[in-house]
Amino acid sequence: MNRRWRGLPATLSRVAQVNVTTNIELTKTNDDLQMVFGWASVAITKTGEVVEDAHSHIIPVAELEKAAYGHVMEARATGVEHRGDEVGTLVESVMFTPAKMEALGLSADAVHQGWWVGYKIEDAATWARVKSGELGSLSIQGVAEVV
Repeated sequence: MNRRWRGLPATLSRVAQVNVTTNIELTKTNDDLQMVFGWASVAITKTGEVVEDAHSHIIPVAELEKAAYGHVMEARATGVEHRGDEVGTLVESVMFTPAKMEALGLSADAVHQGWWVGYKIEDAATWARVKSGELGSLSIQGVAEVV
């Protein structure tokens, strides 16, 4: 099922709670800098498997790339569980596509085809929830239309 995606903001999350979400565990945190890093969304795993989100939606790589750029250009912030105020700022964003992996000299199976992000978590209470493991994943949210 193809869907069109616009401006998907990433959020720290426990459970997917909106129309279009993908929860992926945090890969790394930097305690000194209060930063979290991980895959905001994976379209195709490095083993070639197409990924379905929690609602059985599939985000094509090209559409995820557009959404990632939209987030970087228009939002650059994260919230918590798809609601409330912004608690952090985007510090890193890389969209891994086959063309970019080739340009970087990486094999097609070196990393997932997807969107890697990092956020500086400004809010102390939210950072405490990340450190405790309560908020242990990243999730994107947005609205899609069937094409």
